[in-house]
Amino acid sequence: MNQGTVEPEAGTPKDREPDAIYQNNRLVARVAGAEVDLESKQIRFAEVYNSDELLLPEECEFQKYRILIQRIADATKVSKEESHKGRILRGVTADLLGHREQ
Repeated sequence: MNQGTVEPEAGTPKDREPDAIYQNNRLVARVAGAEVDLESKQIRFAEVYNSDELLLPEECEFQKYRILIQRIADATKVSKEESHKGRILRGVTADLLGHREQ
């Protein structure tokens, strides 16, 4: 038993939040304006926020997909008094690597 874990693991799809990015079963960022393009095998996010714990360029998971962020148009850091805390990435494009293991 690992007592150092603070957040519960989100291993099953029903445990996952639809607007969140996960790495190693931990919620590491939130997204807005997600657009999946299956033909080009990419997903685009208008904004990825609260992303201080998101490790780039490591594989992550969004909804039922395994993704790898490839391009970021703009990155900013917002003060903690703002409603969107932490690092904000805009114009994000990620490659779809496949589907998450259930």
